Amino acid sequence: MLGTVLASALLLTGAAPAVTGAGWTPSPIVWSACPDDPDSPAPPDGECGTLRVPLDWNSPTGPTITLAVARHRATDSAHRLGVLLADLGGPGSSNAEFALTPGFFSPEVQARFDVVGFDVRGTGHSEFIDCPDTGPPPGDEPADRTEFAALRKYSEQAISTCRARNRPVFDHANTAANAQDMDALRRALGEPQLSFLGISYGTLLGQQYAEQHGDRVRAMVLDSSIDHSAGLDRFLGDRAAAADGVFRRFAAWCDRTTTCALHGQDVFAVWQQALSVIGAPARSDLRDRVLKDMYGPDWDDAAQAIAEAAAGNPPVTAQFSYNYASIRLAVVCQDFDLRIRDFAQYSALHAEELRRGPIMRGSTLGHGEAMACLGVHGPPANPPHRLDIARAPHLLMLNSRYDPATPYAWALSIHRQAPANTTLLTYEGSGHGVYPRNACTRAAVDRYLLTLALPPQDVSCPA
Repeated sequence: MLGTVLASALLLTGAAPAVTGAGWTPSPIVWSACPDDPDSPAPPDGECGTLRVPLDWNSPTGPTITLAVARHRATDSAHRLGVLLADLGGPGSSNAEFALTPGFFSPEVQARFDVVGFDVRGTGHSEFIDCPDTGPPPGDEPADRTEFAALRKYSEQAISTCRARNRPVFDHANTAANAQDMDALRRALGEPQLSFLGISYGTLLGQQYAEQHGDRVRAMVLDSSIDHSAGLDRFLGDRAAAADGVFRRFAAWCDRTTTCALHGQDVFAVWQQALSVIGAPARSDLRDRVLKDMYGPDWDDAAQAIAEAAAGNPPVTAQFSYNYASIRLAVVCQDFDLRIRDFAQYSALHAEELRRGPIMRGSTLGHGEAMACLGVHGPPANPPHRLDIARAPHLLMLNSRYDPATPYAWALSIHRQAPANTTLLTYEGSGHGVYPRNACTRAAVDRYLLTLALPPQDVSCPA
């Protein structure tokens, strides 16, 4: 564990990636009607286009790739404030689709901004990364050195096969490269500055853009933030602790809510029973489903799933949309140093996960990402580091106090890294994603985006 702590300390002092691609000029985007999609028809004010960017920003005269872009034009063009770029996160979400769903933003924001989204590398219609099926993996909680070696071998093969199928973009899909693409998009749109709203993993794109091109930021909202300074211990431990914190909130809700499927029972005891009566694969699925239910939160579904599992009927787990399982190998594994050297280091890390999150037995999200990256060799292309946004304007951060995916501790860490130009709004409730929660959270974001007015100090909104 000492090695992990030392590695984390070294990462905290690392510098932000250097800005590259000087002298490269993007072509203007040619807008046209979006392709027909009966499942997701484009709104009347929606348009689609493409943007060509260098595959490797360190070699801007080399091969290029095409990124899908979409926008929903400001409904009050006479009072248009500019472009609001949106990133839904994941990784794996289609930001182009997100931009064409204007109902997420308030009518006032839709009126004053062109809402724009681009599918970052490997997602949507931008060089989609799709890993072939390599068969069922061994369990991701190895009990001994033999099982650890088997999991590492499986992970190495899975990553090698996926990389071979999705080259060359697989090697150039990290978030620092996406931030360079974002500035190319700004230039292609002819905008001197951008406003930005990123959610979850999308906040990392915002942070890295603010580091690289802070003077090009008009306003930036970071909703449920990824802490890029997190080393392996915090990447796993903070999420484990956060998941347990939300589970305790769920148990309290069940105790006072008669419609809860576990009402009147010892929720913690039933949970342990559910985990003990089902097999290992189903146990992982149950933990994953309950974690996803915490995002809403959807307490009713979590209670029903636990009740069914305790009765010996494990439910089917919910999965990330899009291609999360594939693209995390090219993105998360290159944005974070998730390289576990050996079984001894894994044992120490996992013991800390269980110490900090004994109820949920760690976070299936954090643990799953770390173990999926087990077969990655070499240092990360976009190494973790402390946030440096000295050139950026004042940013607005939002986070639920009880967030299972992006722990509140991460928001506090980022806020401490940039105290001079970040304001933190805390939603005093559970769930992942804050902006549309209630009138308080929406009003704070809308006021900032529309007028650049921020609270004089950190504030909170009631659940």
